[in-house]
Amino acid sequence: MPPPDRIRDHAGQGATTVAAHRTRRRLRADQARQLADLLRHQILTGAHGDGTLPHESTLATDYRASRNTVRQALDLLRAEGLVERQPGVGTVVVAQKYPHGLESLMGLAETLREHGTVTNEVRTMGPAPAPHPVAERLHVPPGTDVLYIERLRRLGGLPLSLDLTYIPLDLGTALLGADLENTDVFRLLETITGQRLGHAEITLEAVSADAHSAAVLEAPRGAAVLMLERLTHLADGRPVDLEFIRFRGDRITMSGLLHRSL
Repeated sequence: MPPPDRIRDHAGQGATTVAAHRTRRRLRADQARQLADLLRHQILTGAHGDGTLPHESTLATDYRASRNTVRQALDLLRAEGLVERQPGVGTVVVAQKYPHGLESLMGLAETLREHGTVTNEVRTMGPAPAPHPVAERLHVPPGTDVLYIERLRRLGGLPLSLDLTYIPLDLGTALLGADLENTDVFRLLETITGQRLGHAEITLEAVSADAHSAAVLEAPRGAAVLMLERLTHLADGRPVDLEFIRFRGDRITMSGLLHRSL
C-alpha cells in the first residue's frame, strides 16, 4: 500500500487537474459567449451579404479562437434560431431581426416601413373599466371606462408583437370605426385630437411568455419576450395611450443613440 504522503500527493494532483479542467471549460464558455456576441452583431448588420458565415477555420483564425470555441459560439447562435448548419454549405443565417429604434416616437409601421408592411389583427376591442394602475397613469378616475385594444402585429406574415393598449374613452370612441388593421394608433390619435404626439415614457425588460402570449405569437411557452411599456402624451402633456407590447425577442432588436450628460 502506498505511503499516506504519496496518497495525499496523488489526491492533490487529481484535484488540481479537475480544477484546471473546469477553469479551461469556463474560459472556453466565456470566449464562446464573447465570440457569439461579435458574430451576432455581424449577422444583424448584414455583414454576411450572401447569408453564409465564413468556415469555422476562418473564424478561428480571424478571431484567434480555437475550433472548439468557434463551434460552441455557433451552437449558441443556433439555439437562438439565428443560424443553421447545412451539409455541403456551412453555417447559414436563417432568421432576421428587425431594428426598432428608441430615439423617435413612432408607431411600429412607421419604424419598420423599410422592411415591409406591418399588418394588424385586432383580437379584442371595446370599453372596459380601467384598472387602478391604468387609471392613475391615464389621469382618469379608477373604474372609469377606457378603450382596451389587443392587437397581433405581423411583418411579412410572421407574428412580431402582441400589443395591449388603453386609451381614454373620450378619444377611444372615435377609434371604434377606424381602420386599425392598416393604420398605427399614433396616426389616428393625432388625427382625432388635431395635435401632434409629444413624448413617451418607456420601460423595456425581458419577461417570460405566458401561455396566451406564446400561443398568439407562435413562440415556445416560457420563451423570453421583450416587453415594452410605453405611456405616450400629446404635445400639451396629456397622457393618451398606455401600451404593453410583447415583442418576439428573436425577431426584433432595440437600438438607440445615447449622449453622456452629467
